[in-house]
Amino acid sequence: MGHREDLLAGAKRCLLEKGFARTTARDIVKESGTNLASIGYHYGSKDALLAQAYVSLVDDMSFEWGDRLEGAPGSLERFREVWSNVVASLRQPGSMWRLSGEIMAMGDQLPEARDQLALAQREGGRGLVSLLMGVPEEEVSDETADTLGSFYMVVMSGLIMQWTFDPKTAPDADRLTEGLRQLLEGARRVG
Repeated sequence: MGHREDLLAGAKRCLLEKGFARTTARDIVKESGTNLASIGYHYGSKDALLAQAYVSLVDDMSFEWGDRLEGAPGSLERFREVWSNVVASLRQPGSMWRLSGEIMAMGDQLPEARDQLALAQREGGRGLVSLLMGVPEEEVSDETADTLGSFYMVVMSGLIMQWTFDPKTAPDADRLTEGLRQLLEGARRVG
């Protein structure tokens, strides 16, 4: 690997161990075996590198899950499976999703990485649509990413916040699925 890849790998490890705010450029350099100047050369700033590392962590996780899903695309069972994976990862120490909560809370404090993270949020929605509907990401239209994908990202953000503040009462995948079933049932009665 070159310095660019080494930096990204080191930044990913630092994010999972220390979080976004507590990771320093020196931490990344130590973890990656590179030098401070290489961060600026390859990524522009520490925050831009950490944002890219975060996006890469999310991509890695969605690829891992996509291979294990068995429920029919678009089904309540598939919905339950995807959210079951999310909840299981929230329970792990150094959870990638708790890192997401930290990054959400930092929002406007990350001006150098904000645009990259905003785009990643849209693509995260596209990835969730892909997982839940069983279609390749490249086939998910921008309109669907901006509507259904945004809806799934709101569910994800709320779930992360609930697990961060009160994991004892935060919903699991079964409760989320039951909530969706009730919503769909109510919509059928009204519509």
